Amino acid sequence: MKKRGVVRRLLPFIGRRRGYITGMMILSLMMVILNLYAPILIGQAIDTLKGTNHIDMHRLIILLGRLALVVAGASIAQWIVGLISNKISYGIVEDMRQKAFVHMQNLPIAYVDTHQPGELMNRIISDITLVSEGLLLGITQLIIGLFTIIGTIGFMVSIHLEIALIVVVLTPISLLIASYIAKKTFHFFQNQTKIRAQMATLTEEMIGNEKLVQAFSYEERAIARFEKVNEALKVCGTKALFFSALANPATRLVNNLIYAVVCIYGAFAVLKGRMSIGQLIGFLQYANQYTKPFNEISAVFAEFTNALAGAERIFEFLDEPVKAQDSSEELVMNKAEQEIEMKHLSFSYIEEIQVLQDINFKLLQGQRVALVGSSGCGKTTLMNLMMRFYESWQGEICIGNQDIRKVSRQSLRKNIGMVLQETWLKSATVHGNIAYGKPQATREEVIQAAKNAKAHSFIRKLPKGYDTQICEDGENLSKGQQQLLCIARVMLIEPKILLLDEATSSIDTRTELQVSKAFDELLRGRTSFVVAHRLSTITGADMILVMDKGRIVERGTHQKLLEKQGFYARLYRSQF
Repeated sequence: MKKRGVVRRLLPFIGRRRGYITGMMILSLMMVILNLYAPILIGQAIDTLKGTNHIDMHRLIILLGRLALVVAGASIAQWIVGLISNKISYGIVEDMRQKAFVHMQNLPIAYVDTHQPGELMNRIISDITLVSEGLLLGITQLIIGLFTIIGTIGFMVSIHLEIALIVVVLTPISLLIASYIAKKTFHFFQNQTKIRAQMATLTEEMIGNEKLVQAFSYEERAIARFEKVNEALKVCGTKALFFSALANPATRLVNNLIYAVVCIYGAFAVLKGRMSIGQLIGFLQYANQYTKPFNEISAVFAEFTNALAGAERIFEFLDEPVKAQDSSEELVMNKAEQEIEMKHLSFSYIEEIQVLQDINFKLLQGQRVALVGSSGCGKTTLMNLMMRFYESWQGEICIGNQDIRKVSRQSLRKNIGMVLQETWLKSATVHGNIAYGKPQATREEVIQAAKNAKAHSFIRKLPKGYDTQICEDGENLSKGQQQLLCIARVMLIEPKILLLDEATSSIDTRTELQVSKAFDELLRGRTSFVVAHRLSTITGADMILVMDKGRIVERGTHQKLLEKQGFYARLYRSQF
């Protein structure tokens, strides 16, 4: 995406704050006028000093009083402009961050699965912060700079046309130099943001898995990986800052040369009587003020270019296609129907590799089906398709004779409860975590769900019981306790269909037996899918589907499958 395109994409975010921008422009214009009026007063004050003993003291006092008022007014205006600028830039960033987060919630699971959490976090937090810093400097400097340039041209022309033309013709050379350098450094800042995202991803990966890092003595290799990325970031960042830093001294050199030319030319004009000393001093101040915006604009080119590089990555993220939204024509899932049927179901994450191949089975209402097989055979994928986390499958998945792709996701997921092998708890109270899917639940309902999940006893022993604050990802609880809370969360909403993917994998054997009894009560009358590597937990299933390489190779009850002496029988005996 070119810089012009990035700026064009930023304009709608800026346009929503027209009122603030209008107010800032008015105050900036007022500030510039006051600042430009000050040299006139200074020149007139100097011209009152006509000789050693000949000073118009009355006029000098009046001029100094006006100058004090002008400086005070300009300072107040500048302070208010700064406040408004902060309001605009951080408001824009707030909108962008909100839009990025909402967009992430609407992205298909396939996108989230193929991108590291650190990379997504970097785009929403770090890249948008770069935009904030660039806009904070850029918007104010641009508006004030343009007004200053236009105003000083007018005042200089009114004092001396020839010298004004010299300044106006030569000064833009510095801006051309700064623009040229900015174009050359843009790709350095692009690479810098990409490498910074890699560093965030790597850091998040290492911190989140530090126990594994140390358990497998991976520390030296982790350090080597980090050093490699860190070195790349240092090299790229050094080049970006070095070349962008050339802009300011280069423009200052040009402007100082112009200032020297104006001094010499103006001195001759004073000697010839074509302007007074006060006018020359005032003109020199205007010449300095005229070149100052060029210096300031060139100084913020680095920040602004960095901001554009960050904005480019944000817009690339926002351009990622979202999942198809539920339409008004989609049906609402019939809550009374729980019969599930899969017809010729095939699916692949990558086109060349089939994960599921021609899956066919029918599950009657209230039946429990267990999915067994070696890792990677497609058990969890089957559940993901049931939840419509992925949608590009061939064949049909029907619940109560309704193709689930024709019903709204919201009504589908309200009727399906899912407990995963990976636990997730938010930073909130125990009550808040259990009531995650039913925020309006009463304390009595939450306690009953916890009792059913055999979590009530350990919750009572926590410092504040159900009001105990849980750390992010449940770090102040054991894995088993985390899993029990996740089970209680599902028990609270009492879904019509249950999907249990290794739901008891982190629980000790004794607790598992207790939870299994609770599950038996919960599953009674409900259609359910259960994935379990410990086959002893699914012997009571109404149907066991044995999967291998994405296909159903055997099906039947536990006893019948053992009698077949096939794949399931070998798998079952291997565990005992």
